[in-house]
Amino acid sequence: MTKIILSGCNGHMGRVVAQLCASDPELEISAGIDILGQPGDQFPVFPSPAACNVSGDVVIDFSHPSALDGLLNFCVDRSVPAVLATTGYSPEQLEQISQAAQHVPIFRSANFSLGINLLMDLVCRAAGVLGSDYDVEIVERHHRRKVDAPSGTALMLADAVSQGLPYSPEYVYDRHSVRQPRQAQEIGISSVRGGTITGDHTVIFAGLDEVIEISHHAASREIFASGAVRAAKFLSQMTEPGLYDMSNLL
Repeated sequence: MTKIILSGCNGHMGRVVAQLCASDPELEISAGIDILGQPGDQFPVFPSPAACNVSGDVVIDFSHPSALDGLLNFCVDRSVPAVLATTGYSPEQLEQISQAAQHVPIFRSANFSLGINLLMDLVCRAAGVLGSDYDVEIVERHHRRKVDAPSGTALMLADAVSQGLPYSPEYVYDRHSVRQPRQAQEIGISSVRGGTITGDHTVIFAGLDEVIEISHHAASREIFASGAVRAAKFLSQMTEPGLYDMSNLL
């Protein structure tokens, strides 16, 4: 049985992960970590990684970028692999993750949906076929509570498109302050926040007299939680340090 330490256990995604683990005989949540530190019915909850005195085989993190330092220290000090499902990391924090991955296995993805990772492959191939003749725009929509913008998934999709293009594009996030025509070698990324939208992403290829759109719609958060749980099972079998992602899992 794989024992999981769940960081961000009191959040929306944390509760979904807990429900999935409770129905899986191969998994057990041995402890939770949450800044609120509220006691759990099924497992003990600690206010910080440093306060956690319960062992586990792997950490699943659905918390906040501000929790990264303590979480990485915990994992490196105790040699516990980590699945990082939080988004909104700064470039400096991404470097911290890379450094920690030299000591323990770390699985990081901005999106754990199987469909999104298929979408990344499709848009990369589309960019390779359509090349410089089509303008690329990405529109992402999420619920009103989401803090970071653009979403980590939108950036993943932009990177996937970039891999297929014959040039190195510039990412443009905000056009209202620049009054000029769109430049050819750009990828525009737009964010919408409202209501309870779980997550919608559309990549638009706009050419002469035709438009191609490739989209993904998430109907529930369970698809992300399920992917993170699959990643935890995968990572619990890894003995070598390294940085893993959905391409390794798939």
